[in-house]
Amino acid sequence: MLAGPSRLPDPATHAYRQDLADVALAGQVIASHYAEPLARRIARPTPFLAERSAQSEVIEALDAGADFLMLDNSLGWAWGYAGAGRRVGYVPSDAIAA
Repeated sequence: MLAGPSRLPDPATHAYRQDLADVALAGQVIASHYAEPLARRIARPTPFLAERSAQSEVIEALDAGADFLMLDNSLGWAWGYAGAGRRVGYVPSDAIAA
């Protein structure tokens, strides 16, 4: 149960939005839904972005074969964890291996 003032985890390394959060954060953050990250791979070199926009800040470049722990894949963007620091961000949906 969540009560009183809270200190939210760092959103750069903890996947949560108002509509969706990593199930590991249940009890720490409030979201409409919680999901278990799905292990995926990056299909081609692609930028890992801070926001769901090609003009967004690039967190890092991901190589083909890189691990991607996906929580959401909608509207042409996949959202989840990737990179050396297990950062949270977006890649184009077509960069996720089938």
